[in-house]
Amino acid sequence: MTIRVLLADDQALLRSAFRVLVDSEPDMEVVGEASDGAEAVRLTRQERADVVLMDIRMPGTDGLAATRMISEDPGLAHVRVVILTTFEVDDYVVQSLRAGASGFLGKGSEPEELLSAIRVAAGGEALLSPAATKGLIARFLAQGDADDNDPVRSERLAALTVREREVLVQVAGGHSNDEIAERLEVSPLTVKTHVNRAMSKLGARDRAQLVVIAYESGLVRPKAE
Repeated sequence: MTIRVLLADDQALLRSAFRVLVDSEPDMEVVGEASDGAEAVRLTRQERADVVLMDIRMPGTDGLAATRMISEDPGLAHVRVVILTTFEVDDYVVQSLRAGASGFLGKGSEPEELLSAIRVAAGGEALLSPAATKGLIARFLAQGDADDNDPVRSERLAALTVREREVLVQVAGGHSNDEIAERLEVSPLTVKTHVNRAMSKLGARDRAQLVVIAYESGLVRPKAE
């Protein structure tokens, strides 16, 4: 299947560069370009995009609001949003994950990284592998409401089995299925099954949302630096 990609950025030059890169791949195509968040949401629906590369800072409706509108639309449940940001260590990053994004990527990333991110997001995974990302998430979730756990999500944790909780803790640590399998001495397929069940029970779209839920529910606490 061809991955349908939507580009949302207020800089036409960047959109053109991304279009050339994406369209050069046999398994993906750009189906639209948006210069603001409202247009991004409209085109996502109209063009049936699979992955949206979303800039945060855009005039009018920004990328955060657009991401939230996409993630809350039942008709767009299959759409994955990858946030493009100039500054990766940014409070907006965690806000975007809370809004429903599947991850984020720096605008200075190599072309191969961008293409890989699109494929990873389209496959339902989350772009949360770098150690810096884990530290970033922990740092910002520790601010403000870290001690004010989401009671609804805390209650949902009760539906998880002991093993599902163990796997969720590992996911929140940024570990891959293979790494979790080795740590818990089970097969990667078993880990994948537990992850999928946890996502279903917690109402998470993907692994990125599982990480946020794990912190906001209090299951995992940010580690002090």
